[in-house]
Amino acid sequence: MTTFSSRFGRRALLGGLAAAATSPARAAGTRIDDAFGGIVLKDVPRRVVSLGYTTHDTLLALGVLPVAVRQWFGDAPGAIWPWAQPALQAVAAQGPAPVVLTGDVSVERVAALQPDLIIGIASGIPPEIHATLSKFAPVLMEARGQTSFGTPWDSVARRIGLALGRSAEAEAAIAATRKNFAEAQARHPGWAGRRAVAAYAFGGETGAFIRSDTRGRFLAELGFVEPEAVARRPVSYGFYARLSPEDLSPLDADLLLWVIATEQVPEVAALPLRRLLRAHREGREVVTTALVSAALSFGSILSLPFALEALEPELVAALDGNPATVVPSARETGIAP
Repeated sequence: MTTFSSRFGRRALLGGLAAAATSPARAAGTRIDDAFGGIVLKDVPRRVVSLGYTTHDTLLALGVLPVAVRQWFGDAPGAIWPWAQPALQAVAAQGPAPVVLTGDVSVERVAALQPDLIIGIASGIPPEIHATLSKFAPVLMEARGQTSFGTPWDSVARRIGLALGRSAEAEAAIAATRKNFAEAQARHPGWAGRRAVAAYAFGGETGAFIRSDTRGRFLAELGFVEPEAVARRPVSYGFYARLSPEDLSPLDADLLLWVIATEQVPEVAALPLRRLLRAHREGREVVTTALVSAALSFGSILSLPFALEALEPELVAALDGNPATVVPSARETGIAP
């Protein structure tokens, strides 16, 4: 299993907590505009409910223990994945473990938690639920012009940091995560400008995650570019492009990253036209583990350094220019040529 080592993950955590000893600073009556109009915060929030499927990562990175978090998928204890566990431990003394909210949002249950701020970014709540929740506490949503699940990780950190009076902590955490990617680019200058695509195969459907999705954005952070054939495809639900099983050519990039879990490996292996791709024949495919796939799907300020640490050696092997080099994950999953 991938571990949270000192080289990458702890830097983001320590960057975000560097100013934890200072008092939150924000002007009284701060207004934050958002896609639902906006909120006004008279005081620094103390009881924060995180309804976003991934926003509890940001809260923890900024040194705030949420009253409640929302489970998205998987069986991570308390809905806190390994990449966020060190941050959870760092703030554990602030109070009891967060309540885990599952399924659809229950207004009654959220109200019973007596929040003074609700994080609705990446929650997908409809206007009617937002309006009802707003009767109990301000609900911070994504900025105007951004989709519920498309707000970049750094924008999430800045918005939450502003609401909590922790903008300095947010900027420090953002800088730490960006430094991870900058250092990776410096180690591998040859990656800049090369074509890379994050793909999936699930339930008989194959496709690619577009650049604005968290998985596509991860590759962009490393200097890779999206293949034009993917960019031209119609986009579904704002984050991926379906491909015809009769034409997988848009996946024939310099790097093909399969963002899948173990149970999807047979689907990838069984794709008949995949074997016609040069990316396959030349050993330029990388396969994520279920944990790394989850980290890329979260796309948070804490999960991205975790994914980078796990994937960097795989990307090196795939892009060394030698088709004889076998990518470890491709060998282990049996999809290597």
